[in-house]
Amino acid sequence: MPRPPARALPPQPRPEMASLVPAQETSLADVIDNLLNRGVVLNADLILALADVDLVYVRLSALLCAADRIFPPPR
Repeated sequence: MPRPPARALPPQPRPEMASLVPAQETSLADVIDNLLNRGVVLNADLILALADVDLVYVRLSALLCAADRIFPPPR
């Protein structure tokens, strides 16, 4: 008699994601400030296809962070 498939465990939170929002009472402004201080990279792929034929492929990337993280301090 075959055994039933084992149930997969839910994914565990990554420690770097857990430290992104440390407290329960964190406001949206705190989250955005924390993201801009650390920096965030957004990636997206867009494929336009017709009848299973890829016609256009667009890759979009954006870096969001505070300006003082990118530019050197003035002298």
